[in-house]
Amino acid sequence: MTAPDSLPTDMKALGALLLAERTRHVEELAAARGKADRAEGEIARLMAIIAELQRHRFGRRSERLDPDQLALALEDLQQMIAAAQAAAEKDDKAPMKLAAEHKRQINRGALPPHLPREEIVIDVADKTCACCGGLKHRIGEDVAERLDVIPAQFKVIVTRRPKYACAACAGEVVQAPAPERLIEGGIPTEALVAHVLVAKYADHTPLYRQAQIYARQGITLDRSTLADWVGRAAFALKPVHARLLEQLKQSTKLFADETTAPVLDPGRGRVKKGQLWAYARDERPWAGLDPPGVAYVYAPDRKHARPAEHLAGFRGTLQVDGYGAYADLAQRGDVMLAFCWSHVRRQFYDIQAKTPAPIATEALIRIAPLYAVEAGIRGLSADERRQARQRRTKPLVEALRLWLEEKLAAVSGKSTLAGAIRYALSRWDGLTRFLDDGRIEIDSNVVERSIRPIALGRKNHLFAGSDGGGEHWAVIASLIETCKMNGVDPQAYLRDVLAKIVARHPIQRIDELLPFAYLPPADKAAA
Repeated sequence: MTAPDSLPTDMKALGALLLAERTRHVEELAAARGKADRAEGEIARLMAIIAELQRHRFGRRSERLDPDQLALALEDLQQMIAAAQAAAEKDDKAPMKLAAEHKRQINRGALPPHLPREEIVIDVADKTCACCGGLKHRIGEDVAERLDVIPAQFKVIVTRRPKYACAACAGEVVQAPAPERLIEGGIPTEALVAHVLVAKYADHTPLYRQAQIYARQGITLDRSTLADWVGRAAFALKPVHARLLEQLKQSTKLFADETTAPVLDPGRGRVKKGQLWAYARDERPWAGLDPPGVAYVYAPDRKHARPAEHLAGFRGTLQVDGYGAYADLAQRGDVMLAFCWSHVRRQFYDIQAKTPAPIATEALIRIAPLYAVEAGIRGLSADERRQARQRRTKPLVEALRLWLEEKLAAVSGKSTLAGAIRYALSRWDGLTRFLDDGRIEIDSNVVERSIRPIALGRKNHLFAGSDGGGEHWAVIASLIETCKMNGVDPQAYLRDVLAKIVARHPIQRIDELLPFAYLPPADKAAA
């Protein structure tokens, strides 16, 4: 056997080179693993932050953390995670195992079949076989789809109306009549006006920002011009809004809530607090037949007489919070009030969030099973829901009342805890009404969700310009939110409805202009 020292010089050099290369490879692999470990640690840290923010929805700060700010924070963190993953994926020296571990788990979205397709074929330049020189035949293909966008494009519709005259007779000129327009003498089509309405009241883009967007495409439109379009459209849509409210009042069960609508008050040099009252219907939790909807009504104040004015003719159950205006409405005898357990829970939650309070904590623990029952019976018929509540929820509620009465006697009458207990006990009949009627929800969250878009608009618009602006807000927001509740495209809906109104749609067939008439065929058949 040949000794190492007797190896040729070139073999020794080759061995040394291989050893050095192996050492360098091990070092690079270790560095790649370290870099991947750091990326993994960074991603884990960011994921932990996201989990913590998401817990704010249900945890200690759920009543104080703004949902929109939470969404913004989550977006930023998810962007940071994507950047960290991209950096890890770009490092092609990282081990394949680690690359597989960091594979993105993301919802790519489904590309609807109705979208137009533009096909690009990337073919090989030479189809000749390298072995025999023959022509290769096609055995298959890989297909990948990506979503592209064409920025919003404006176009000009030119309408020509030829004039005709008799060559032999004087004064015999004929011409087709000009079609009517929503904006007489103006330049927008009904489709453009619908776009402005949806951008303002659904996407919460103020008119001055819309004007800036149009200006980038060379279209100069003053904010005042856009405001004129909105006002005229709201005037045209008023009868549809009124009919929507009338249809909702024909129901036997509604939700009601109200929120502030700041309105400019030039006489006093500041804004005043107008009110947008919301009246909603949603029978989906108990498999009802009527489609959901919401109608907003603007009022310049929060007087107790407002709900009675808005709901004149309504007979049935109204689910509300504890505001006294609804109690005045119920005194007339036509309306029965059902109260909201979410508001009861919030009273104890606020106490427990400020300082440890065993009684408030136990109240929350006792209320939680009521919601657990509701989660299990959502979507069942009204009678099935009633039976389940009688069997499972009623004993819990009766035990809760006895416990609340016992604790009320044990705490100071001036404490916030006593106030929370009295809030519940003084509304007990309305709070327990859902036990005997499967159509009634445990809370009024349906209408509170309908109020949320108003709050978003308020943040962006800041205030309405006048009481008339508040009324326009109510009219257009009612139709848009009802469309959204029913899965109807609000822009397509408004475009069609405005065109029909301009074409003098018969008032006796106004129900054909409600969002319910635009339900997809499958949903309409189910309803």
